[in-house]
Amino acid sequence: MSLLTLDEYTEQWLESVQADNPSTTRLAHRFTAKMLRDWDGIDEDTAEIIYCDGAGDGGIDAAVFLAKDVQEGIEGDKWMLVQSKYGSVMQGVETILLEAQKVFSTLAGQRASLSGLSAELVERIQNFLQSQSSADHLEYVLVTSRRLTQEERAALDDVRMLGRAKWGERFEVQALSIETLFAQVTEEDEQSHHALQVKLQTPAVQSGQDLWIGATPLTDIYHFMQTYERESRDLDVLYERNVRKHLGSRRKVNKAIEKTLEDSPERFGLYNNGITIVADQVQQMASLNELLLINPYIVNGCQTTRSIWNVLKKRLDSGGSAKNEERQAWERKLAQGVVVTKIVAVGKDGEDLLNATTRATNSQNQVLDKDFIALEKGFKEWASQFAKQYGVFLEIQRGAWDARRAFQKQHPDCTPRFEEMANAFDLLKAFAAGWLCKPGIAYAKNPPFAPGGTLYKEITGLASFGVNDLYAAWLMQKQADSYGFGRRTGDHASSRGQTRYLFIMVAIELMQDFLRKKNLNEEPSLAHAIAHWDLSGHLREFCEESVSAVDEYLRRDTNAEDTLFTEPGYRGDMNAFLKNDRIGRDLREYCPNLGMQIALAKRSLSKTLDASGAITALNIDSEKE
Repeated sequence: MSLLTLDEYTEQWLESVQADNPSTTRLAHRFTAKMLRDWDGIDEDTAEIIYCDGAGDGGIDAAVFLAKDVQEGIEGDKWMLVQSKYGSVMQGVETILLEAQKVFSTLAGQRASLSGLSAELVERIQNFLQSQSSADHLEYVLVTSRRLTQEERAALDDVRMLGRAKWGERFEVQALSIETLFAQVTEEDEQSHHALQVKLQTPAVQSGQDLWIGATPLTDIYHFMQTYERESRDLDVLYERNVRKHLGSRRKVNKAIEKTLEDSPERFGLYNNGITIVADQVQQMASLNELLLINPYIVNGCQTTRSIWNVLKKRLDSGGSAKNEERQAWERKLAQGVVVTKIVAVGKDGEDLLNATTRATNSQNQVLDKDFIALEKGFKEWASQFAKQYGVFLEIQRGAWDARRAFQKQHPDCTPRFEEMANAFDLLKAFAAGWLCKPGIAYAKNPPFAPGGTLYKEITGLASFGVNDLYAAWLMQKQADSYGFGRRTGDHASSRGQTRYLFIMVAIELMQDFLRKKNLNEEPSLAHAIAHWDLSGHLREFCEESVSAVDEYLRRDTNAEDTLFTEPGYRGDMNAFLKNDRIGRDLREYCPNLGMQIALAKRSLSKTLDASGAITALNIDSEKE
């Protein structure tokens, strides 16, 4: 495949953002939402996102609240304050410093002319800061069209220091850009034309042809990362071949790593499992304690190295020339600290060795929400099958669809060409909602569906699960989209904005019931039936009945019966009710009214389907019927 340029990728990425000539405010909202989704997987299903840009916003364009999740190892709450600088709005260092200062003064209560929405948001954040524990975090996020220059990144570092002076070490900063996403999806092509060379000071010993093992001083790891950031302009690229990005200090394990660095850095090598770096080539320099790494990546130890980065940057690069006894004592201990390091030369075309190394070195840890599904062999194979069997692009890496469409636009004769896409992660959630009757978890959480997550294991562990099931889940997603489920605008905002997965569950239950009544619960498979009903038009009949059932269930009319608002499990918060893992699963005690709506839909459907040809459409022998 020919190289894709940044301009080509940016044009395609912005297509959906700019569609239908949106207002300036709507354009900014779309830009921010897509950036958060494509980079961190944050959307309105799994986080509270508040857009408050405009007059009286106090410098906060959007805010994201991420609640703690003890089950997934996230101990604290987190607020992300987003500054969205789309296009020419970003005017360099001055913009960064002025906008950050505006936010700081807003949180300090020094801006009186806030809009009602912003004033309410600021009050919530101020309450959060007053009751903040060591597990909680406040993050300032700068979202831009282009990647920051070196001078701009330095200014953002200044913002970090100012923020930590006000709110302590739990204040973080992050910069996101389209160019960062572009680097992620075009990384292989770039590397074939540009070799990034970074030196690592380490007393490593070569073992065999491809492996070096050593105990690298903590300060040398930090200097290696500084050099990498300077040369690549983005430290996050160092982790693009990892199965997960930095999970942040909210997680228990990362807090422990940072505590060791703060209290006992000399013992770090004893307490930590070490890191693994892969590179296209590894060259021994004249100094036996120095290696030159060509295109290096950290594939195990993201949490370790980012914790080293955070603590040493704070301790060593915060300014101030005065030496005190406590700092000198800590620096003496730091000089004794090491991290066990494995360096693997995988070769320029060593994809198999790289993936095997990545998988093996991460096997001791649970893989959580930030992980890349793209490394999973099954999904790589399913993506190929999806394209061949159905002519649909299965996206297994965030941003890949935008890159593919941009490539197709620039190369009109390329094959295959795709007009439609399906996101693998979303299909797992749709499958869990419908086939496993778990719409609440699908709506509420992402981590269980990532590689290593409980539902990821359950779904991919099913003996019969495969590309046909993914295709059926995609067809149901398309049906949900056609009825406006999952969208919070339009005539059905109140009834359909939060019930995408509930709709899929109800529709699948109606189809399974139909097959059971016709003694077809084993042959054909449900996936087979959905595909045939889609071609014959009968799938719409099941969906129409499901739409009626869901809309009736969410009616707010005081005279309506069997609604969500009179369920035994309802406690006045519809969002919380729909995200409960008992929704759809416990039709006896938690949501009997939903059970009644499904029963009524089955009864209504049975009167029309027998005469509609739904059985004939399955191409089943009459004797089997």
